[in-house]
Amino acid sequence: MFTTRPTLQGTFGMVSSTHWLASAAAMAVLENDGNAFDAAVAAGFVLHVVEPHLNGPAGEVPIILAPAGLPPRVLCGQGPAPAGATITRYNALGLDLVPGTGPLAAAVPGAFDAWMVLLRDHGTMRLADVLSYAIGNAERGHPAVDRIGETVETVADLFENEWTTSAEIYLRDGKPPAAGALLRNPALGATWRRLIAEAEAAGTDRETQIEAARRIWREGFIAEALVAAAARPTMDTSGERNIGTLTGDDLANFSATYENPVTYTWNGWTVAKPGLWSQGPVMLQQLALLPERLEYGTPEYYHTLIEGSKLAMADREAWYGDSTQVSLATLLSPWYNAQRSALIGPQASYELRPGSPDGQRPRLSGYVQTNSVGAVDVPRGAGEPTVAASGATRGDTCQLDIVDRWGNMIAATPSGGWLQSNPVVPELGFPLGTRLQMAWLEPGLPNSLAPGRRPRTTLSPSLALRDGEAVMAFGTPGGDQQDQWSLHFFLAVAMREKVRGGLDLQGAIDAPNWHQESFPGSFYPRAMSPGSVVVESRIGSEVIDDLERRGHRVTVGGPWSEGRLCAVARDRENGVLSAGANPRGMQGYAAGR
Repeated sequence: MFTTRPTLQGTFGMVSSTHWLASAAAMAVLENDGNAFDAAVAAGFVLHVVEPHLNGPAGEVPIILAPAGLPPRVLCGQGPAPAGATITRYNALGLDLVPGTGPLAAAVPGAFDAWMVLLRDHGTMRLADVLSYAIGNAERGHPAVDRIGETVETVADLFENEWTTSAEIYLRDGKPPAAGALLRNPALGATWRRLIAEAEAAGTDRETQIEAARRIWREGFIAEALVAAAARPTMDTSGERNIGTLTGDDLANFSATYENPVTYTWNGWTVAKPGLWSQGPVMLQQLALLPERLEYGTPEYYHTLIEGSKLAMADREAWYGDSTQVSLATLLSPWYNAQRSALIGPQASYELRPGSPDGQRPRLSGYVQTNSVGAVDVPRGAGEPTVAASGATRGDTCQLDIVDRWGNMIAATPSGGWLQSNPVVPELGFPLGTRLQMAWLEPGLPNSLAPGRRPRTTLSPSLALRDGEAVMAFGTPGGDQQDQWSLHFFLAVAMREKVRGGLDLQGAIDAPNWHQESFPGSFYPRAMSPGSVVVESRIGSEVIDDLERRGHRVTVGGPWSEGRLCAVARDRENGVLSAGANPRGMQGYAAGR
């Protein structure tokens, strides 16, 4: 089968990420006798530097990891709402949605602590060693990818007139970074150098230094700067200058935590995902809805997956969140999914149809019912950042997946803290995040805004297992599309031929992809487009014509416009490692030997 690149294979180590410099850093760590977890931390901090429009240190990262010989675990780097983030407070400001930008949208940052906990518990290298790659790229500079400049261009007026600390980095000489131009962030490099110096002063032991770094983030100079930034009146998507709710106590009280993944077994494969505080179970629900016989790539295949995705996303809207009362065992049960799959008819559905697990009555946000349902002319795109002049952004994400020669495997999906989310904190070189925009400003919903509650995130890394052993790590940027694109990739791996004796990762990544939009978006302004399906033109006229005959509102995108997958794999029998990376956008790369 022709692919844009070969599926890489070797026995030493494999890396795939959304930026070649992150992949290179991870591979350098592996070559220096680090393991997959050391490599992931190094690559994660490089991604903060080279994809600042897609993630930052004050964002979030869910991680799913499988140390060799051990079951997978989820490490949650999604921070909760601050203690002062109450619905009453936001309603008093005249808001019916959390703004899409500004400090009011900032959750407690989770990414930094998650990376530190991973390094402490599963890594082998010192803090200074893993941060050296990010420091080098920040201080010496890196060639800006096209989308950094494109993103900055859309918020140039905001940066010049309001967020002037961001302009100092991203609008030098009054212009956004040109593609390939050297982009430096000396303030960020200085932040990490100071962090390392203070951590090393705390002691010589590796774990002592990592714990000191965590304290500095939560209670030291970094915490002080973040809290001061949240207290500055900042123009946001409401058109007003608001201050945030983040305090020193919020930062001091947060710690990244471990939990068991949610799993579902399909045709001998077990897929592991984060829980209902993420949208991860959406992928599992889609698998549970599949009929026993479905031929890959037929028009019926596409229609069935699209309609199943609508049902799973409707359940996401009604039942997912940090305070949900729904049972995952019920959502994934055969009897529940038999009822749900019976709703898939020969024609496209336009309704948002959540189920009633255990007889519970679904409840949707009143905002969805009055402002989104029927908004059929609001295009949502394919997951890349769309930024208005006010700074409104749907945001996007990064991905990295790594497997090492010992069989350690990890998938991580860093996001948030985008350059377009909040003004750069001048003392630090990065902004606060905006993940609270995913929570609803009305009480009684699983995803209602509440102090200490995690906003339901779209971030959703994946691990696949065979007979209890991790064999594949994968994931994609794309916001609400993540668990559609990831499902399509997984099925392309599981249902198609192998390559050179291993999984055809690159062929599955390259396969034509698509997404549907018949559900409320997770990002401000929470639009939906009933019946809308966006497909790559390579999917073919036979499929497109069939979908349109069935009533789908099909938008045909470019031939390489859908999906941002990264993946690595390990053969259980011979230890051969594989990797593939997304060619779309000419930015993601795999590396290995």
